[in-house]
This record gives sequence, C-alpha cells and structure tokens, in this order.
Amino acid sequence: IPTGWVNAAVGGNSIWANLFAAVAGAFMYFATLTEVPILQGLMGAGMGKGPALALLLAGPALSLPNMIVIRSVMGTGKTITFILLVIVMATISGMIFGTFF
Repeated sequence: IPTGWVNAAVGGNSIWANLFAAVAGAFMYFATLTEVPILQGLMGAGMGKGPALALLLAGPALSLPNMIVIRSVMGTGKTITFILLVIVMATISGMIFGTFF
C-alpha cells in the first residue's frame, strides 16, 4: 500500500483516522497474530498509534464471516447494535490512546 494512502487514511490521530481503522479492522479477517506484522508495516508507512489500536481492537472482535454467524444466531437488529458498539468503542479507545501515548 503506498505511503501516501496510509497517511491520508490513518495517519495522525483524528477521529476519522480512528473510525476508518476501526471499520477496516471490523471487516477484515485476521488469522491469529497475523495482524501484528501487518500493523508493523502500516505503522512504518505512517499509521498513527491510535488508529493502530482501533484496528487491533476491532479486528479480533469482528470479521465479515463472524458478522454473518452472529446475524444467524442473534438476528439483524442485535448484530447491527453489536457491530456499532465494537466500532464506536474501538474508535474512542484509539482516540484516547493516540492522545496520551
């Protein structure tokens, strides 16, 4: 991924960078511990610490296959609520972490 794209999407610690990272993490599927080298590369290309945490928090909690299974068990309304809560909490956590660390 070009460095300019990474800087434009998730560089710094803005709310949009954290939200984008949380949404991207929610829809990605990471095998165990593969997110660490992926994030290392993204941070080397200019990703902020806050968005990196937001992606790390949203990634294990959600994935597209996970969302499909949750919907079949819990229903659409509860699944949407769960997805939104994960994304919002990951975004807020990324903002706090990026601000103080």
